[in-house]
Amino acid sequence: MARVLLINGGSEGHINPTLGVVQELVRRGEEVVAFVADQFRDYVEPTGAKVITFNIGKFLEAFLAGGRSPWARVGGLLRTADIVIPSILAQTKGERFDYIIHDSMFGCGRLLAQILDLPAISSCTSFAFQPNSFESLQDHLSRRFPADENERAHREFQQLVRSVQAKYSVQVGSAYEVFCNPAPLNIVYTSRSFQPDGESFDETYKFVGPSVVPRSPGEFDFSHVDTNHLIYISLGTVLNQAVDFYKLCFAAFAETKYTVILSVGKQTQIAELGDIPANFIVRNYVPQLEVLQRSKLFITHGGMNSASEGLYYGVPLIVLPQTSDQPIVARRVAEIGAGIQLNDEGLTAEDLKEAAERLLGDASIRKVCLEIGDSFRAAGGYQRAVDEIFSYKRNVGIPH
Repeated sequence: MARVLLINGGSEGHINPTLGVVQELVRRGEEVVAFVADQFRDYVEPTGAKVITFNIGKFLEAFLAGGRSPWARVGGLLRTADIVIPSILAQTKGERFDYIIHDSMFGCGRLLAQILDLPAISSCTSFAFQPNSFESLQDHLSRRFPADENERAHREFQQLVRSVQAKYSVQVGSAYEVFCNPAPLNIVYTSRSFQPDGESFDETYKFVGPSVVPRSPGEFDFSHVDTNHLIYISLGTVLNQAVDFYKLCFAAFAETKYTVILSVGKQTQIAELGDIPANFIVRNYVPQLEVLQRSKLFITHGGMNSASEGLYYGVPLIVLPQTSDQPIVARRVAEIGAGIQLNDEGLTAEDLKEAAERLLGDASIRKVCLEIGDSFRAAGGYQRAVDEIFSYKRNVGIPH
């Protein structure tokens, strides 16, 4: 039995794809210690891992301290070092690990691998980046900010590099290495065909497809739901306080042949939405995987998890990206013909209804979605991820 330290990020989009992997590692005899944000303890403990936590409030405060520009965000990951590194070292003092798995967007992953002198594996829950594509995106996003703000953030990043290197006796490397945390083995939770420029990645990148594991069944009665015309709408778990958008959905689909399941998240009071059309089912939470298996269309924010789960079941997507990697996901969905990207700014009910009817009436889009779903299943999921981890262990001489 080997011992593995798993370091994960601070949102469901980073946690959920790893749950099946952790569960499978434990099933195959590994002892897993998972370091996650405090509110995800209850997500991870049922996998059989030992859970240690960090304070997400302090982490986010450090991450956001430098501002919103691309260089500030890269610097923000280094700012978290003083939250993450001492916490992990204190909570694992005297423990021995054989290898480390770190989230690709968790800026201290590579640093901890150096400090603990452990073979490293990167867990990539979004699209993977290579240095050239990362630098292009960094340049593109930087143009949205004043030159003096970019320059200041770049100088701060260089200062943070010097400070972290001196304090923790590590080599920080480039902005790409801080932001993307590449490792000798990179587990990517999509298929090579959905990954932009998928064929350009070498064999250190293993595209295992979405790690879809049955979540605890939800209390949801489908017996009175017309699944022949079912539309599912969700903006995910983070930026979902969007009362005006939900009312726009009412205007788009009220008194139509469609049944609409609308998940508004735990932060939205359903009473704020006013009168709910008779063909809508509105909940703070629904079991997404169960709903998607019955849906004909998914209107989503385009988080990597949500988009992947929709396509896993062959469901066409309307993507309204909000933040983070969602515009990249939306662009890829539109590029391959699996759906449509819309901008919620200036969006009308008529625009939304027209886009929905176009997708629902286009058999070629449904065909593309089914093919992507096939590619996801063929990639192997969490079982393949663990196969690759065990293969890597053998290659670097880690005993089983």
